[in-house]
Amino acid sequence: MTAKKRKKICLIDGNNYIYRAFHAIRALSNSKGFPTNAAFGFTTMLLRVLRDEKPDFAAVAFDSKGPTTRHEIYPEYKATRPPMPEDLVPQVPLIHDLVRAFRITVLEKEGVEADDLLATAARQAEEEGMDAVIVSGDKDLLQLVGSRVKVLDTMKDVLYDADAVKERFGVEPGQYGDV
Repeated sequence: MTAKKRKKICLIDGNNYIYRAFHAIRALSNSKGFPTNAAFGFTTMLLRVLRDEKPDFAAVAFDSKGPTTRHEIYPEYKATRPPMPEDLVPQVPLIHDLVRAFRITVLEKEGVEADDLLATAARQAEEEGMDAVIVSGDKDLLQLVGSRVKVLDTMKDVLYDADAVKERFGVEPGQYGDV
C-alpha cells in the first residue's frame, strides 16, 4: 500500500509581492497611461510559484486599509513608513481582481495584517494535516516554520525548513521572534 500524499497549500504574502513587483519593474503602463508594472510583475511571480510549487490550494493575503490591532497596542506602529507610491495605489484593486480571476482565495480582514492572516492559515492547514508553504521575503514569518510549515523566499530562491532557519540564524524557528 502506498502512502497518501499530503495536500499542500501555498500562502502568498500579497503585500510583499506587490512591493517587490512594483520596484522590480519600472515605468510600465498601458496605452492609456495606466501604470501596470506592479500588476504585471505580481502576476508573473504568482504564476511562477503556482507552476513551481504545484499546490493543491493557494491563498493570497493582503493588508486591509486603515489601522490594525497593532496600532491599538502601539500607536506609533509603522509611523515612519512612507505612504504607498502614487503609481502603485491604482494597481492594488487590479491585483486583487487578478488574484480572484485566477480563482485564488483572497485573505483580507479589516484591522488584521496579512502576516497574521498567513500565520492563522498556516496553523489551520497544519491542524488539518496539510503542508503549508508561506511565500514571502518577510523574515518575521520564519517563526512559523515547523514540520509542516515552510517559508519560501522566492527573491533569494531559499526554502526555509527548521534546519535552514537554525543554520542561517542560529536559533530554532520558535525562537526567531526573540532574535
